[in-house]
Order: sequence, then C-alpha cells, then structure tokens
Amino acid sequence: MNAQELAQYYADAPPAVVRLEIAKHFEPLTDKQKRYSHFISRASFAGNRIVLRQTSPEAESIYDFILALHRAAGGDWKALAEKAAVDEAGLNDLLHYAAQFLGNAGNYKSFGDSKFIPRCPESVFAALASTTPDAEKHYKATNGAIFSSDKQGLLHLGFTDEGHLTTYYPDSPDITKDEINAVAKWSQEKGLLPENNRLRKTTDGVFEILIASAVTSIPPTGGDIGKETEFKVKGGILDGKTIKLVYGDYAPQMEAITGYIKKAADNADNETQEKMHRAYAKSFEEGSILAFKESQRYWIRDQGPMVECNIGFIETYRDPAGIRGEWEGFASVVNLERTRAFGELVRSAPTLIPLLPWSKDFEKDKFLSPDFTSLEVLTFCGSGIPAGINIPNYDDIRQQEGFKNVSLGNVLGAKAPNEKIPFISTEDLEVYQKYRDAAFEVQVGLHELTGHGCGKLLQETEPGVYNFDQENPPMSPLTGKPVTTWYKPGQTWGSVFGGLAGAYEECRAELVAMHLSCEFSALKIFGFGDGSVDMDGPAGDVLYTSYLSMARAGLTSVEFWDPKSQKWGQPHCQARFGIFKAFLEAEDDFCKLEHAKEDLSDLTIKLDRSKILTSGRKAVHDMLQKIHIYKSTADVDPGTQFFNKMTDVGLEYWGSKIRNVVLANKQPRKVFVQANTYLDEETGKVTLKEYDPSPEGMIASWADRE
Repeated sequence: MNAQELAQYYADAPPAVVRLEIAKHFEPLTDKQKRYSHFISRASFAGNRIVLRQTSPEAESIYDFILALHRAAGGDWKALAEKAAVDEAGLNDLLHYAAQFLGNAGNYKSFGDSKFIPRCPESVFAALASTTPDAEKHYKATNGAIFSSDKQGLLHLGFTDEGHLTTYYPDSPDITKDEINAVAKWSQEKGLLPENNRLRKTTDGVFEILIASAVTSIPPTGGDIGKETEFKVKGGILDGKTIKLVYGDYAPQMEAITGYIKKAADNADNETQEKMHRAYAKSFEEGSILAFKESQRYWIRDQGPMVECNIGFIETYRDPAGIRGEWEGFASVVNLERTRAFGELVRSAPTLIPLLPWSKDFEKDKFLSPDFTSLEVLTFCGSGIPAGINIPNYDDIRQQEGFKNVSLGNVLGAKAPNEKIPFISTEDLEVYQKYRDAAFEVQVGLHELTGHGCGKLLQETEPGVYNFDQENPPMSPLTGKPVTTWYKPGQTWGSVFGGLAGAYEECRAELVAMHLSCEFSALKIFGFGDGSVDMDGPAGDVLYTSYLSMARAGLTSVEFWDPKSQKWGQPHCQARFGIFKAFLEAEDDFCKLEHAKEDLSDLTIKLDRSKILTSGRKAVHDMLQKIHIYKSTADVDPGTQFFNKMTDVGLEYWGSKIRNVVLANKQPRKVFVQANTYLDEETGKVTLKEYDPSPEGMIASWADRE
C-alpha cells in the first residue's frame, strides 16, 4: 500500500478527547443508588476484555501494553520517553494512538470498522516497550499487528473469506459465509439464539458454538435447548457434520460480571430491578439468552428509575453476519428536566405515528408507550458510545410487550475543542452552529421512539396462525395490490434480511425522524414554536438545521465506504448516505453540491430551505414508504435491491473525487474519558473520581479500573 492510501488509516493527531461530565448528576443520588450504579459500572467494565477480543486478535495485548507503559511512566510520560530516547513528537504519537485505542476499545474504529495505525515509526513503540520487561512482553505479544498494513483486507473487519478480519469466528481461517449461514439456520430451527456466542470451525470440521458463560460445562438443568451438546446435522451443506455447544467462552470475565451484578441486585431500588439483575446473573453465569430476554422484560417494566442501565451482548453491528452481539454495559443517571420533554413526546407518539406514509395495516395494533428518558452517562463500556438507544432488539418483545428509549445527554452535549465544520456554507454556518444540538436532540428523540418504535411485521406466528387477515391481506401502497409475502414461523427480521438488516433499520428510523420533524407540533414538544407552521422562526431554524445536518452526515459518510472491497463499514453511515442521495435526487433542485474549484476543495452543500416541506419531504416520504413496506412484509429481494441502489457509491465521482475531499477534511471522532467510582466497604459510601480530558487522563482512567 502506498503512502497516500495508508494516510487514511493513521490515528487522529490529536484525537478529540472529551470528558463525560457526570459529577453534578451523580452526587444527588442516595447512598444506595450510588452503590447500585457502582456495581453496574464494575460489571460493565469487567466486560472490557470481551470487547477487545471481539475486535481483533491483538487488541488485548495492545491494551496490556498501554497499561504497562502507564505503570512504567509512574505519572511522568516525558521521563519515560527520555529513558527510551524517544522525542516529544514520538511520545505524542503514542499517546494519541493510545487514547484512540482506549476510546474505541480496540485498534479498529467503532464507527467504520477500519483499522487505525500510529503515525510514528515502529521503532518508537519498540523503544518505549524496552523500558520495562512487562511492556516488552505485551508488545511482543501483538506480533507486529499494531503497524501491519500489508494486506488491504485486514484493514477492515468483515468475513474472512472476503479477505477481512473478524474474531467472531476465531481460529477458523477457512470458514465460509455459506457455512456460517448454515449454522445460523440450524440454530434458528433449534431455537438457540446467537447473541452471546461465537463460532469456531475446528481442523477436523466440527463446528463449535462458543457460549459466553461463567460455567465451563452445560448447566445441570440444561441449556436453552436442553441437555444435549453435540448434534449431527442432516441435509444441506453441513450434512453429516457435527455441531457442538461449548460453554465457558470468556469464563473469567463472565464470572466477575455475574458477581458484580448480584451485588447490584442487592442494592436495587425495587423488586423489579432486583428480578432484572437476578435474570442477568443467570444469563451470564449459565450462558442463557432466554434468561437474558427475561431480564429485558423486567427492564421494560422498571419505569422511571433514577439510575438506568442495560448490560449484555446487545448490538450485532460488528458480527459480519449481523446476528452475534457485542458486549455492552452502561450505568447512567436520569436528567429529570430533559426527560419531561421526552415524556411529552411519548404521549404524543400515538398522534404522530399515523402521519407516517402507510396504513394501520402496517402498524402495531396499539402503540406500547415506552419509558423515554434523558440520561447522563456515568459508565459506558463498549466499542463506542451512541447518542441514543432503543432496546431490546427482540421483535417478539418489542411487538407485544414494549421497549425503552434513552437519549444520552452528556454524549449529545459533549464538544470537542476547536471543532471545524466543513461543507457548510458561510451563510448557513451561524444557524447551523446555533441549532445543531437542538436539531440532533429532536432527531435522536424521533429516531429512537417513533423510528425504531413504529411498524408491524406481518407474520405467520405459528403454522396456520397469522397476526393479520390472511384471507384478505392488506393492500400494499407500493403496488396497489394485496401483499403476497410475510414472515414465516421462526423467521425474524434479522434472519430474513441478514447482514443488511442493521443499516436498513437505521435508515428507516432516520427517515421516520426526518418525516416527523416536518410536523411543527413535534418541534413544539422540544420547545420550538407554538405548533404552527413557521419556517422563518426558531422551529423553522431547527427543521432546516436537521435536514442540513442529515445532508452533511450523508456526504461525510463516504469516509466509511471502502473502495477496494466496495463495501460499507458502518451501518449508520450507509443509511445516511442513502438519505442524502434521496435529497440530491429530489425534485426541483432541493439539494445540490456546489463548488467553484476543480479539485472540489470548496465543496459545500446547498439545500433550499423553502422546499423542505415540499420536495424534501416528498423525497423522504417515498424512500421511507418503500423500505418500511418491504421490511413489514418480509419482501427481501426488492427491499435489498432498492436499498443497495440507494446506497451504491461507485468508484468514480463519489468513491474517488468526493471521497478524497471528505478524507482531506475529516475531523477526529470524539473519544470519551469516563469517571470511576470507589466503594468504601466499611461505610458503604461511594465516591467519584473524574479525569483530565487528555490522552494521559484517558489512560489513567483505564489503568485505575484494572
């Protein structure tokens, strides 16, 4: 790879290190609530090594190397550099890399799944490693993978048979996508849910499903599908092969997590919280996803807690097959003032959802009013921290029992110092800077609640039983004819749409938010306007900024499209690019890219504010209607074709010219320094320690957790 190609993989210099401000929200909690949050935090962070192992084979050794250097430095990094004969620039490159590594829980970006490598020569790391045997041991264990870039495919996460890297299928270099899909189909038929497992193909052709659990053998009462652990497959490409269930993946971590969760249960505020954590503990101890689903049912019922949390193998973005979950855990404090606005949004949802472009046949019979809270994050362990969350991700629970939405306030409000805003014109910059936080909060609220929260899957729930009138199927607004497809027994949205499901659903939720943000009654809920249409007032400013922000997000998304493999590395980016493309294809020149210079260095977005409620909204309406109906009816072929067409980048204009300009103007993605909590066993009181928003502060925070 030449120097120009490699440049896009260099670590940010410097990274945008931001502190998650939490002290003023944490201190008013009762002592019991502080203990509760402390134990959830400890359980969450106890899974950090799981996240590292889910990222790359070398990630855990890099983590240990960074912590070993911290111990060797003893608080004086300059002295360590002098001892190693490393100059200030070399030391800064290491610190910048370390902060980005810790902020992403690995050496691949959490947003984009592409590798990042240090900007300094490898000799700098080797010299610093030589200052202590401990650091040298861990550095050697990385096997040169910190700097390696010789194989283009391994700079991206994905299926191994496409030349990429994944640790969801460990020690299985010759496992194929077809085999992975066949095991997934077998698991689905058996009723074995995949979120907490990995898959390994042994040298003798046995497929081992590695189940995360504290126990290292099947529980005495059996697992989620009984007491058998070995199965002979009949039929298909795995005919005659053995599938084996292996318990105890990440066993030391799962044991520690289970212990902390049980202590959280002892400090719960109510019986529902306690039952939730007992179910968590059973899941993590025994490897039971059925127990985890039970924990999520209790979580939904725990309405309005002062300390909110969720923990487990949850989001499936990083598994290239899109079905296995990444470890994630968070503890947070409710911001009561901001939550009031979200409560009003929940109350208004039943009047907003019917405004979406489909009939009630494609919508839930009853909107299950969820808890929607604004949270201030104390702890978030995972590869990245989102701005909002809508879970659980189990369709049967969401459709019949409900879900919860959370907006992460101190993530939304965190600002990187000296942040630049490319591609926004000079005349738009003032209104964009003034209203972008408000527009983002509106977008997150509508995205999580009405976006992920709306819609019905037409299903044959069991043989001969349907959740719609099968004799008189609903009319598709796309064809004007009765629908002919739906989900069969045992099928889920994820199993039908496969690896595309994540990006597809994020696109649907974003489009719902864009559609409903045109409703001035929705903008009023967030404190903008009186509900009347006023494009020239503050509500119009928020709406304009929302559309402008989406356009900019779609444009900058091409950073996360890989021209070599011609694949997207990030579901949200693929979704936003598709929406931006719809803006550009909208009628009446609604949205354009403008530039005067041939090299596109002055590229700016021109979006006609006066056409948002006409051309802009129509473009959103048409795209949203298609992808919603395709999802609702399990119409996977046209749905896939349409979505792939809308998110196709191509190698020339977008994949080359535009992408080069985006890469030249890319801004460091924020990484967050989080606080630690400490329990005095004698008094039962918990204290909080915050850290400087710097690479050194980031490293110290993680070192203290060890």
